[in-house]
Amino acid sequence: MSRLFGSVRSRATLGATLVVAVALVAAGAAVLLSLRANLTGEAGTRAERSAQAVASELAARIPLDKLSGLDAEDVPVQIVDEDGVLLAASEDLERISGTGTAEVTPAPTRSGADDDRDRGDDDRDDDSGRSGDDESLEPGEIAQGASYTNGTATIDGDTEDYRFAAVEVETPDRGRLTVHAGSPLAAEHSAVGTALTAMLIGFPLLLGVVAGVTWLVTGRALRPVEGIRREMAAITASEDLRRRVPEPATHDEIARLARTTNATLAALEASVERQRSFVADASHELRSPIASLRTQLEVAAAHPELLDLDGAVEDTVRLQNLAGDLLLLARLDAGERPVGTRVDLAALAREEAAGREGVTVEAEPVEVSGSRGQLGRVLANLLDNAERHARERITVTVRREGGEAVVGVADDGEGVAQADRERIFERFVRLDAARSRDDGGAGLGLAIARDVAVRHGGTLTAGAAPAGGALFELRLPLAGADRGAPRA
Repeated sequence: MSRLFGSVRSRATLGATLVVAVALVAAGAAVLLSLRANLTGEAGTRAERSAQAVASELAARIPLDKLSGLDAEDVPVQIVDEDGVLLAASEDLERISGTGTAEVTPAPTRSGADDDRDRGDDDRDDDSGRSGDDESLEPGEIAQGASYTNGTATIDGDTEDYRFAAVEVETPDRGRLTVHAGSPLAAEHSAVGTALTAMLIGFPLLLGVVAGVTWLVTGRALRPVEGIRREMAAITASEDLRRRVPEPATHDEIARLARTTNATLAALEASVERQRSFVADASHELRSPIASLRTQLEVAAAHPELLDLDGAVEDTVRLQNLAGDLLLLARLDAGERPVGTRVDLAALAREEAAGREGVTVEAEPVEVSGSRGQLGRVLANLLDNAERHARERITVTVRREGGEAVVGVADDGEGVAQADRERIFERFVRLDAARSRDDGGAGLGLAIARDVAVRHGGTLTAGAAPAGGALFELRLPLAGADRGAPRA
């Protein structure tokens, strides 16, 4: 069962069908109940009219054997007195239930003289047995309204269901009588049965249509998703990140999913290419000092007197620094977050500038939250870069600007061209191709500085200094401020 409804298409079809089925059952039940109530009410109204007609004749002192209401073929009528004794009934009535009086044969009637002797007007009032709560009627008056019951009646051998109405009338000669008249419920049963049959036939057909339409619509809607899935499976199998999933020519959620998937693939491709380039560049950068060190060691092994110890140490230091830079970049790429400690940027700037010639620090106390070691590495890399390009002077400024701390490192060198102000933050990029690796480094300092700034929720940009050289500006959120997501 779980496999049968394991797809979104089948679950959507089942859900839609169940919802429609519940709605149809509820609506059908309401229609049947309403139809039955209306038809039963109409039958009760017809029965009340028949009872009122007989009561009117009784109020007019028409003898029981002359009542026209007793001759109706499909309207069973009973007339009973206050004691429940049957006085008259329809001629063809053979059996009845639901009126409270099952008799269909009237009791022997007495003559009018006997009635006059046995019961006068005053005696009727006293011996009627009516409680004080009964409706008070004058002789010849008919009670307003009627009471209703359901029952059966057999007329000329045909038994049917009836809706009975009971109407009371105060007669001048017989006291209070109750007229029971019925109206057949065959029309109500027939209409309800026809409606129920139509529903039992129509509802399954309608549910089948709903299920089929839902199946087709969801299949058509999910077809692009299947195309995206197949293409993603093919991309995974081929490891070709240059491929993209098809994008539907719509503006719905699936089209947005395809665009987001392609954007993710593009970012993944760029990341993989960046890693490949990084590995290639790192291998290239490591090859030179390793080859130089090996050559020096081999020469020293053959001719100890020719050993260049200072050069070997310098190459070893370069290897150590490069390995440290590569390790830090690897940690940053892995998503390492800085420890949230308070760092005074003014004190840190003075500490990094100490011992460097031509560096001036203009700083006000500003605290940020982050790693003191990583932020010190940013300042050291910016100062190293400035020292390689400055003619005479380097200026470090630390100030507060709104909710940010701003650190500026400016030099009076040649500056950075507008077209290169973003490219210099790429890894292993050197703007001066003729410069030796010994003087220019591996091209990782600025890349590391920007990655650290981003991990701290800040930015690092390159611009023009007032003195005409380069200005590198580091912006970080103040300590206690909401960092939010790291900015690119």
